[in-house]
Amino acid sequence: MTAANPAESATKIAIVTGGSRGLGRNTVLNLARRGVSSLFTYHANRAEADKVVGLVEQAGQRAVALPLDTGKTDTFDAFVGQVRASLAAWGADRFDYLVNNAGISNHTPIEQTSEAELDGLYNVHFKGVFFLTQKLLPLINDGGRIVNISSGLTRLSLPGSASYACMKGAVEVLTRYLAKELGPRRIAVNTVAPGAIETDFSGGMVRDNPEVNRRVAEWTALGRAGLPDDVGPMIASLLSEDHRWVNGQRIEVSGGLAL
Repeated sequence: MTAANPAESATKIAIVTGGSRGLGRNTVLNLARRGVSSLFTYHANRAEADKVVGLVEQAGQRAVALPLDTGKTDTFDAFVGQVRASLAAWGADRFDYLVNNAGISNHTPIEQTSEAELDGLYNVHFKGVFFLTQKLLPLINDGGRIVNISSGLTRLSLPGSASYACMKGAVEVLTRYLAKELGPRRIAVNTVAPGAIETDFSGGMVRDNPEVNRRVAEWTALGRAGLPDDVGPMIASLLSEDHRWVNGQRIEVSGGLAL
């Protein structure tokens, strides 16, 4: 058996939502190190998105940053048009990997949660994931991969996280149904559920609040809060052929949080 040609991996293309910061950014960069080019979305900060494009190019791969609010499904048709145009510019008409990562946080107790807050979380974390995936399915290659990002909070119950966690729970169910329905196309679909990670998510709460960081470390078997580089490489690896037989699973990446 001959070894795989490293150049073959350069033909792989990923779409990563929320790729300009945090876990999405780290995933895009780790995919680039594996020879994968990315179309990634950003919400508002074009300057940060451009930095990610530059870092991907330094790694020898290609990247395009596309603006998208994943909570506004009425913009998805136009976004798919941008995806088609970007792929065509690369001489492609399909892509291989989808990572539904973009998200917003919420820490309002159930008694105080407004309908507007719940709708906002629903639009971004479930409705947006559902319909963006639906719109992109005709463009993903058979044998491709989808990873939906969830949260350790679907396993743990922390006061103030109910609305957010419920939407992530819905995504975990969606993952299993996608895995079943897309099986005939050999598309594997999995959930990655990070624990508490030091990013700017939730206003940088885990990263910038020493007390929160300390408590997370105490709750974690490996003795510290997570870093983006604990999660991005795992997602990139899960998308590869190394994990081709992993399908319909929820994989928690938390260092052993609250075991």
